[in-house]
Amino acid sequence: MSSSFIYGVHAVARRLQRAPELCIELICADKRNPRLLQLIDQARNAGVAVRTEPRAQLTRLSGSDKHQGCLLKTQDLAPVMDFQQCLRDVNRSSLLLVLDGIQDPHNLGACLRSADACGVNAVIIPRDRAVKVNATVRKVAAGGAESVPIIEVTNMARSLKDLKQAGVWIYGTSDMAEDSLYDHDYSGPVALVMGAEGSGLRRLTLESCDHLVKLPMQGQVESLNVSVATGVCLYEILRSRSACGRH
Repeated sequence: MSSSFIYGVHAVARRLQRAPELCIELICADKRNPRLLQLIDQARNAGVAVRTEPRAQLTRLSGSDKHQGCLLKTQDLAPVMDFQQCLRDVNRSSLLLVLDGIQDPHNLGACLRSADACGVNAVIIPRDRAVKVNATVRKVAAGGAESVPIIEVTNMARSLKDLKQAGVWIYGTSDMAEDSLYDHDYSGPVALVMGAEGSGLRRLTLESCDHLVKLPMQGQVESLNVSVATGVCLYEILRSRSACGRH
């Protein structure tokens, strides 16, 4: 099994909590910081080795200076859900997030954080031509990358077709849509499909959607950042379901 680094206080704490048996070593830059001391105690209680290194070494290992003084070496998690299991688990309250080719790890991490907050059952991403879940994604997700199943698929259009056959309603976001995000009640199992930065949904993905919706824009900018738009859309789905008496 391969290993990788997770950095950032929240992401490290979440992995130590959820999968301590996969954690190899906690590396900290300072043993006096109260937040890091909590992580050290958490790691030692879980039987995870702890050592101290200069901040520059953490930056070198993580490839980022945003590590907040902590770095966790961990075995990569095996997928907790595959696409076929996702299809089998579809029920009337299912909420899936489909990200069609996100390129920026900060955007993917922010989308995963919103997915966790909104109780998304799984996030579906393409295997190719999209950013992978790396240390930066995990840091920005603040634990969301450890709590929400992430499923990679090789053919997005075919996967959306399979979801439709399983009873899932596919809502894609596009500035070409005639309907507003607020024109639907989102009852039943739903998959929200968000496009890549700049280019939006690919043609075959667009054609695979049951409905296209857009966010009404009142100002001068033409669109929102994809991670911001994802949060807005997910919370509107939750609001709509709550208004219908479904949680």
